[in-house]
Amino acid sequence: MGNIMQLGEAEDEESLKCNDSAYEELPIELRFNDAHLVTIITYSILMVISAIGNISVLTIIKKRKSKSRIQNLVMHLSIADLFVTFLMMPFEIGWASTVSWEAGDAMCRIMAFFRMFGLYLSSFVIVCISIDRYYAVMRPLQILDVHRKGKILLMLAWVGSVLCSFPQMLVFHLETHPNFTCYTQCITFNIFPSYVHEVSYSLFGMVVMYWFPLIVIIYTYTSIFMEICRRSMERSEDRIRRSSSGFLSRARVRTLKMTITIIAVFLICWTPYYVMSVWYWIDRSSALKVDPRIQRALFFFACTNSSMNPIIYGIFNIRQRNKISLLATRVTIAAGVYNKIHCQVEREIEFNSHNEFV
Repeated sequence: MGNIMQLGEAEDEESLKCNDSAYEELPIELRFNDAHLVTIITYSILMVISAIGNISVLTIIKKRKSKSRIQNLVMHLSIADLFVTFLMMPFEIGWASTVSWEAGDAMCRIMAFFRMFGLYLSSFVIVCISIDRYYAVMRPLQILDVHRKGKILLMLAWVGSVLCSFPQMLVFHLETHPNFTCYTQCITFNIFPSYVHEVSYSLFGMVVMYWFPLIVIIYTYTSIFMEICRRSMERSEDRIRRSSSGFLSRARVRTLKMTITIIAVFLICWTPYYVMSVWYWIDRSSALKVDPRIQRALFFFACTNSSMNPIIYGIFNIRQRNKISLLATRVTIAAGVYNKIHCQVEREIEFNSHNEFV
């Protein structure tokens, strides 16, 4: 595409502007088309769903006087997903509306940073949640140490997200089309010294954002499930142990459902996008033949993760907390009824004893 300064001089000489006639000469992929309309509609729907879900989770957690570790982690996860919701998605909607990039080079680099920051932070907080649940089950006696580690992990998640997203500001820049000088785009073209460098950078993003969280999720929740299975199979004639075994059996089912949901949603959201990415790295010519609408849809799946997270982590834990609160209420009511009956019986005994004495 050539040097930007040279292209700028050519633009001054030719004084080409994207007027109606010039716009009609642009190829269909450089103009607003059905694929861009689908992008706008899809991101708008995802933005509404994600905003409602994550804001609802934050509101519910904020109203509680005391927050548990998992609620604090869910709060950070919702904040990360709101970065995606209110920064990345509006950028994508605006970009699809104009097709070309009209906001300048500085905004191109800032957008590139926040386009990935929320996604990195969301993945890293999911890792923090998985590790927290792992220590809660496998190391229940190290509760104070878990609190300290949880704060450190959250700090590392935020710092790591900034560090991993910062290179986006260096590789993304504004480029002008060599044949249509009125058309500018925010891309990484002409930055990497070779194709190997470009693939290496993309591979780094895939490993950090996809494979690392996936491996942690599978290991931690599989270990949790196996530990609960081991405890539930322990036999004892003691009544308390039998009651504990029944509880663990129910916990085993809940953990199994949670594990399957977490892994399935993470895989569904991210795998199609990275399969397409690997195909593009291996055989770019054949990958480019795939319908652009399909390629866009694959990235939509990745963004759907931000809409699903509050459902999986937030609402699931809130529902479980509500069940515990309901059980506590029932126990309180039962205790009150018991005390009332007990007092009534004592009064009757005292009355009968008095009559016998008289």
